[in-house]
Amino acid sequence: MKERTKLAIILSVFLAAWFLPVTSETFLNAVTESLKLTRWYAREHVLLCLVPAFFIAGAISVFVSQGAVMKYLGPQASKWVAYPVAAAAGTILAVCSCTVLPLFAGIHKRGAGLGPATAFLYSGPAINVLAIILTARVLGLELGIARAVGSIVFAVVIGLLMHLIFRKEEAERATAGGLAMMSSDSERKPWQDLVYFAAMVGVLVFANWGAPQGDTGFWSLVYAAKWWVTGGFLLVLGVSLALWFKRDELKEWVDSSWTFAKQIMPLLLAGVLVAGLLLGGPDGGRGIIPATWIQGMVGGNSLGANFFAAFAGALMYFATLTEVPILQGLLNAGMGKGPALALLLAGPALSLPNMLVIQSVMGTKKTVVFVSLVVVMSTLAGFVFGTVMPA
Repeated sequence: MKERTKLAIILSVFLAAWFLPVTSETFLNAVTESLKLTRWYAREHVLLCLVPAFFIAGAISVFVSQGAVMKYLGPQASKWVAYPVAAAAGTILAVCSCTVLPLFAGIHKRGAGLGPATAFLYSGPAINVLAIILTARVLGLELGIARAVGSIVFAVVIGLLMHLIFRKEEAERATAGGLAMMSSDSERKPWQDLVYFAAMVGVLVFANWGAPQGDTGFWSLVYAAKWWVTGGFLLVLGVSLALWFKRDELKEWVDSSWTFAKQIMPLLLAGVLVAGLLLGGPDGGRGIIPATWIQGMVGGNSLGANFFAAFAGALMYFATLTEVPILQGLLNAGMGKGPALALLLAGPALSLPNMLVIQSVMGTKKTVVFVSLVVVMSTLAGFVFGTVMPA
């Protein structure tokens, strides 16, 4: 780092400290909400969401054959195979915008093409079967169907557009990846690896199974038995590790998982702090940006209202299923149906912490294009929906 850059950083920190508004009640309240959000995130999402996700990402990086990733998700893979596989994987996982990041980093590092990788990155948090059902029950069948159709279409279209926009870079990366192709020398049978991965995914999915609102039949039964099911998957995982894996393989797996954790966790926590400071905490507390501003700008169905809803949703952090009650309150406060859909399509898939980590994985330019595609497409989809289905 150049001395001039160091001086600029020192001066920036000094000026920030000099003008820190410590006497402002709004600022102090926002700081409190930021810390509340960080504590809530640490308690609710690190142990049950991120830790399993890190281990899955580490397993993908170590145990999944690069040839298999290249065959189904690589730049040269059939588009008719790669994008459905990416979207289906996201549907099965049904994770939040932060939990999907280690998994995205894992398949991207292993050689997945940019298009399928970003399709998976969007589909993981967006195509959440339980959240879509809850949306239909709480916010209405029209919004539920629009969210389901929009999320599936978005995953494929955004992935294809990312591939087309960066096809030259992807071609160069595919060439490099081909030269570095590795084959697995594991003595395990494919079904044993499948059981191992299924057990980890089962732990991730069922440990985070949210409480359904009202009597929802099957979903309520699953929620009531979630810890028994999670325990069963943990038992299967433990047995598979004891019987089928060598000590050096386990060490390599843990080391790879730790590498993802070191890369992602600091950026996530920093992003959560900033998101809480700007937009408030998990219990509806105010950040620097008043909630009334947001409510006042998403009424009606103008392009501006839809864009603001998509843009604000892209910055906010939504834990799985929490977007539904938040939107219910906004709709009751006068939010239009179009902006509601725009927020549903952009919000769960993106967040400020999510963007910081994506940038560290695939660079600033690709991150800006990905985020812009999500926001613009969500804006247009919300506008069309609000026009066809007025309140």
